[in-house]
Amino acid sequence: MADEYLTGCEAGDLLWQPASERIEKSGTTKFRLWVNAEYQQQLMDYNALWRWSLSDVAVFWEAIWRFYDIAPGQAYQQVLTCSGMPGARWFEGAELNFAEYLLRQGDRGDIARAALIAESESVAPISLSWCELREQVVRLASYLRNAGVLPGDRVVAYMPMSVEVVVALLASASVGAVWSSCSPDFGAKGVVERFEQIQPKIIFAVSAYRYNGKAFARSAELATIVQSIPSLTELIYLPWGDAAEPVLPEGLKECKVTLWCDCLSWSDITYETFRFEAVPFSAPLWIMYSSGTTGIPKGIVHSQGGVLVEFVKYAWLHDDVNPQSVKFFVTTTGWAMFNILLGGMMAGAAVVVYDGCPTYPNHDRLWDLCERHQVSYFGANPSYVNSLIQARYSPCVKHNLQSVKTIALTGSPSAPETFAWFYQHVHWDLHIISMSGGTDICSAFVAGSPDLPVYAGEIQCACLGVDVRVLDENGQILPVSEDGELVIVQPIPSMPLYFWADPQSERYHASYFAEFSGLWRHGDLIRLTEHGGYVISGRSDATLNRFGVRIGTAEIYRAIESLPQIKDSLIVSLELPGARFYMPLFIVLQEGYELTDDLISETRRTLSQQCSPRHVPDKVYVIDEVPYTLTGKKMEVPIKKLLLGVAAEKALNKGAIANPLAMNYFMELAGQLQLTDGEV
Repeated sequence: MADEYLTGCEAGDLLWQPASERIEKSGTTKFRLWVNAEYQQQLMDYNALWRWSLSDVAVFWEAIWRFYDIAPGQAYQQVLTCSGMPGARWFEGAELNFAEYLLRQGDRGDIARAALIAESESVAPISLSWCELREQVVRLASYLRNAGVLPGDRVVAYMPMSVEVVVALLASASVGAVWSSCSPDFGAKGVVERFEQIQPKIIFAVSAYRYNGKAFARSAELATIVQSIPSLTELIYLPWGDAAEPVLPEGLKECKVTLWCDCLSWSDITYETFRFEAVPFSAPLWIMYSSGTTGIPKGIVHSQGGVLVEFVKYAWLHDDVNPQSVKFFVTTTGWAMFNILLGGMMAGAAVVVYDGCPTYPNHDRLWDLCERHQVSYFGANPSYVNSLIQARYSPCVKHNLQSVKTIALTGSPSAPETFAWFYQHVHWDLHIISMSGGTDICSAFVAGSPDLPVYAGEIQCACLGVDVRVLDENGQILPVSEDGELVIVQPIPSMPLYFWADPQSERYHASYFAEFSGLWRHGDLIRLTEHGGYVISGRSDATLNRFGVRIGTAEIYRAIESLPQIKDSLIVSLELPGARFYMPLFIVLQEGYELTDDLISETRRTLSQQCSPRHVPDKVYVIDEVPYTLTGKKMEVPIKKLLLGVAAEKALNKGAIANPLAMNYFMELAGQLQLTDGEV
């Protein structure tokens, strides 16, 4: 390894330009040339195509429908009905099925080629061909249909990244059911808060998993989950690792327990004879969850058709994958990137899923995987890259990674040094995609294009069909290089249908449209660059986003304040240079208690079990009182700004503080922390 491990670069430095051959062969070029012919245009590059996609968004999405043959033989009354937000309706009258379209992409090449590859700390590697994937999906779907699962019924999973969880998702969609999932590292309380509100009929689950070489039993959590959700009629159990059978209490007699293998052997139906459930374009596909900042996580409902057309667009035109591609992203089933990863299959690409610690047993783990499976698209959170940088690890020293063509980064803002690391320690000819969007639309607003250059620390472009603006608090467009709110001014099909149990759409409206009437405010701080790209500075709200896993402060507070020693609490996550985080927890102790090592351990254990291991604080501070607004809200965002070095006069509105003296502690602490230098 070279003595100078990481050569520095400045934000905005040009790092890569696509070769003319790559541009000519890209999915974007093929689509653009077709648009020119079909719609009498003369679009010469990506930026011209993007502008055209916004000139009439209905025409753009109609072009996606036509070019990628979304629903053969299906007619629709109108592409876009009621273009306002919220309330836009897409492709009314058309019927389709998300899983049917995805599985049809196996016909784009040899049906015996790999469709799904899985590796895990818990079980042996496995690979399914497109033919085998189709067979398992339709057999499981037939079982679900026979078990009484009807279109609109909810099916949930408490499962790790695996072949089986992908099969379960596609089988559920095949019969028109509504999918939702959590990873097994979630505590029972967090799972119940999500699943109980949607009243699922079936749950797929494991009762153990391994992470970083350690075994974690989840039988008690699984029992609590099933006992707490009376709507469940059946548990489909997947033996995982050493847990061959579920350990469940007697009280679950009314919930049938079936082994995974028995579901697959129940029927000998074939892909050719199976009937996929044709559902309206706006039928619900899956439910994801908000971070829980203001209470129990909100169920975000996405549509079968909206996700389908968005995934098709993103796979071909932004990820630039195709039937020869192999796509991989480090994620869990509790993060939207699991769902988004499967979007690669909409272009016939193979997908690799991994269950376990990305650096176990050593830093070679994921790069071994890439080399073995000839991964062409590698995705991770910038924090993972930062861990490699800290370890001075260089994958190209031991691995041939020439198959990797695209790098995707999301989950937190990417520093210029993160970009540079890939060119220095993987290879020089890489398209690096940094993106922002996520759970709310199950895709990205701003991302990459294979036809554009890569500048250090910058997101290349706004996505096709996405009308991105950078606005100030008064709704005025900000000039280049000024931070403002990321706002979307025209609808896209994968915006949520609605929030679960929000019949008047009050919470939906409040989440996105309250700040700017009729415009979607996403909550990211963003700025436009001189190159036409974007830089995300972080969240403009109080959502904690740590190592790609989002969680709201309300969930932290519910866990922490259940401890008898703690009276009140406040937490913030500070995004630092180099994809680092510092997450301090501030607690107010009940009278008679003091901060001991035992209490710190109990606090960390509680957060790990009830929220996730990624949300254990870096340090616990004792304070006299939490600052509140006049309306009774904890002042998380102002405190976050203070600790990140924003001047008090800009971070605080003292007239809005109910107990202004409580802020003195944080103003003093802000002067003591040395976050930018890597020291705390």
